[in-house]
Amino acid sequence: MASDHEESDAELDENYYTFLNLPRDATAEQINTAYRKQSRMFHPDKHLEPDSKKKAEIMFNRTKRAYEVLSDPQQRAIYDSVGEKGLRTEGWEILHRTKTPDEIREEYERLAEAAAERRLQQRTNPRGNITINVNATEIFAPYDDSEMPRVEIGSMSIAQSIEAPITRKDMIIMSGNLYSSNGNGSGGFVIAGRRLLNKGWLELCAGAGNGFLLGLKGGRTLSQKLTLNGGTNLNFRDQGVIPALFSTLAVQLDKHTMGSLTLNAGPQSSMSTQIDHSKETYSLSSSLVIGTPHVYFGLSYTRKMMENELKLKLAAKVGTFGFMGEYGVEKKVSKYSSVTATVSIGVPSGVILKFKILRSNQSYVFPIHLSDEIVPAAVFYASVTPVIAWFFIKKTVMDPMVAERKTIEVERTKRQNEQRLSAKRQEASAAIHLMQATYNRIMTEELARKGLIVTRAVYGCTVEGGSQFKPEQSLDVTVPIQCMVKDGTLQLHDSSKSDLPGFYDPSIGDDKTLRIEYTYQDQFKVINVKDNEALRLPLPLPG
Repeated sequence: MASDHEESDAELDENYYTFLNLPRDATAEQINTAYRKQSRMFHPDKHLEPDSKKKAEIMFNRTKRAYEVLSDPQQRAIYDSVGEKGLRTEGWEILHRTKTPDEIREEYERLAEAAAERRLQQRTNPRGNITINVNATEIFAPYDDSEMPRVEIGSMSIAQSIEAPITRKDMIIMSGNLYSSNGNGSGGFVIAGRRLLNKGWLELCAGAGNGFLLGLKGGRTLSQKLTLNGGTNLNFRDQGVIPALFSTLAVQLDKHTMGSLTLNAGPQSSMSTQIDHSKETYSLSSSLVIGTPHVYFGLSYTRKMMENELKLKLAAKVGTFGFMGEYGVEKKVSKYSSVTATVSIGVPSGVILKFKILRSNQSYVFPIHLSDEIVPAAVFYASVTPVIAWFFIKKTVMDPMVAERKTIEVERTKRQNEQRLSAKRQEASAAIHLMQATYNRIMTEELARKGLIVTRAVYGCTVEGGSQFKPEQSLDVTVPIQCMVKDGTLQLHDSSKSDLPGFYDPSIGDDKTLRIEYTYQDQFKVINVKDNEALRLPLPLPG
């Protein structure tokens, strides 16, 4: 169940465009015409019987509400941007001052951000990382051919942090880490207090682990394109106090490009510069690091295949340490989860296969060291193994999980909207009842001109093969479809038909079809269209 502060994603939304049978880019004239046509059909004064008048009031009020939203540029901008929930958002006191749709959208985003911030104060924001380094070099370079190759865990590290908001501007951040390698371990703990300032932030931290740690950090937005972050740490150890300074200056070079310059002064001093260029279909990054113990240049390229929720990655580094090349792929598997597989080839690192699983703010990394040298067999198996593993896991684990999740989501949606769906069914029945006079008039006109006469129309789910409809998951919509015919023409737009007057969704989450049997100029036709498919009848007659 959704909380009082947060809408459920499963809640069904009203589609005012479909209810008036309009395209989303409808003009003011089209909106007025659709409203007048539907008002004449559902106006309470047109129906004299008490029961019919009561039903007409419900349908007329829905028609009036749809017209009020779509005919008002400000309300329409809200509805187009975020749906009906935007119209119910608290805090629209500035509505009378807003001049343009863009300002409306910006104000909604501000209100949504403020609501998200209030929700954030009620929870922590956990972030974590687990890295397990696996040594599998004996597979390709065995010490003893008579023994099975050993695969060992070389090291493991765990890091975790949480944020605890105190006020809207203050928060406490607690983080810790553990590291173990070859039987030796270490760890640390840091607690920090952060305060948001005008155009910036300030953080004071203290920690323990490899000596007592005291630090001060801060950041400030200097201009619209320039930001500065920096700080200092003092590490108190047995041999003395070890100071460290760091600073990063970032500048937006153009709409798609960011540049940064970072200086580090301490036990391992360095200076680095980085340029990141990102567009919708790709991103490119270059970096140069000069310091101790190494100097190197790096370049990376990512190809974004958004339609497949896939990213292809290439990277290379060369410097005093040697060189390294890397290629890999990242696949988004759900709204908050992704998996990444990369192959690293270099000198002196050898061949490393790395798996990474990201779930929200938690990451799990598994670098598998296959070879100390560049061995062709290691490169081949490092490249092929992730592909085989992906298809195996997808077929045996992920696809069943996705199907199960979809079933659960559909059932949850049905439960949450059960009362509303019941009302929709009653409303559809009432609408068909109220349409009878309009239906009879249009039928008479179309028969006289041998125009578009709908003999039968059914909307719902079909059995496998699509030839027959499931009785319990379909409904007769002959009357509503005929009532949408004007001057021998029927036009439906590319949205779900379930929001049309006289329709409802007979099976939430399932694919649905609209079948229309009709005659035009005494020729019989049958047409099937998908739920979100546009349609214009009559179809052209054969020459």
